[in-house]
Amino acid sequence: MPDTQVKILVPGNHLMIGLLGQQDELLRVVEDSFEGTRIHVRGNEITVQGPDSERVGKLFEELVQLLERGHGIDQANLGRSIEMVKEDLRPSEVLSAEVARSARGRRVHPKTAGQKRYADAISSNVLTFGIGPAGTGKSYLAVALAVQALQAKEVTRIILTRPAVEAGERLGFLPGDMMAKVDPYLRPLYDALYDMLEPEGTQRLMERGAIEVAPLAYMRGRTINSSFVILDEAQNTTPEQMKMFLTRVGFGTKVVVTGDVTQIDIPAGRSGLVGLEDVLGGIEGIAFIRLGHADVVRHRIVRDIVSAYDRFAARQAGIGSAEAPGHANPGLRR
Repeated sequence: MPDTQVKILVPGNHLMIGLLGQQDELLRVVEDSFEGTRIHVRGNEITVQGPDSERVGKLFEELVQLLERGHGIDQANLGRSIEMVKEDLRPSEVLSAEVARSARGRRVHPKTAGQKRYADAISSNVLTFGIGPAGTGKSYLAVALAVQALQAKEVTRIILTRPAVEAGERLGFLPGDMMAKVDPYLRPLYDALYDMLEPEGTQRLMERGAIEVAPLAYMRGRTINSSFVILDEAQNTTPEQMKMFLTRVGFGTKVVVTGDVTQIDIPAGRSGLVGLEDVLGGIEGIAFIRLGHADVVRHRIVRDIVSAYDRFAARQAGIGSAEAPGHANPGLRR
């Protein structure tokens, strides 16, 4: 691809520091992300040269829009913006979308294109499956949207549930009744509630019954109307439990099911989440959203860990295929 040149005129010198970073650190990130790109700055004019100059020019235009809307730019969201532009997406639309507001007025925005697809799917479907690795915001965004629906009186209560599956620990050794035993397993959902409503507000709503927390086993026999229900860690349901849960849905109810199929802790690995899209895919009002390592919004090292596990699993799958019957490894002799 031949080199081209693009000029971007930034509307105001006050935006330049936010755009380029201290000592041009953000500028260097952009240059390193697009091979062969050279960027020159003179006043509030940015000149981009290289095979990806048009795409880099679009990136700067998107970043300017984010700055004008009050969004700061750091290396994390710059990296996500670069990935979006490379996929012909608009970071200004993704990162500016407001999902919800916390009790203190803090706006909750999606941080990746995958998170926006997930939030949009929850808003427009009765039942949404959010499937992806740790750190992709599956549970947090679901809780944020549940709180928003409760505050807007679209539902009368929030129900949070999770299978009480032992992940290396024994529930029987924990003190208290069943609710006390399962409570630590629901801690990530509590953390999201506290962030959105503050601990005092969460407690008041729980006392009024507007927020209910229960083990999955407590869902049996119920018909749930006018509620926002979140089933977390759904990879640890059995197929029978999943069917039981999904058939609890009543009128005016919205359901979000989250899970990570790489972290199945149930015996024999018979997960009710695995293969479910083959069963329910195509039903109107049901959406399956898959999030990946690009949607991890925790520390950078979490994304690297998820990517490393994905690569290892792919290598293991390749080895297994090569040694399968009919595909014997030619280096082996029996």
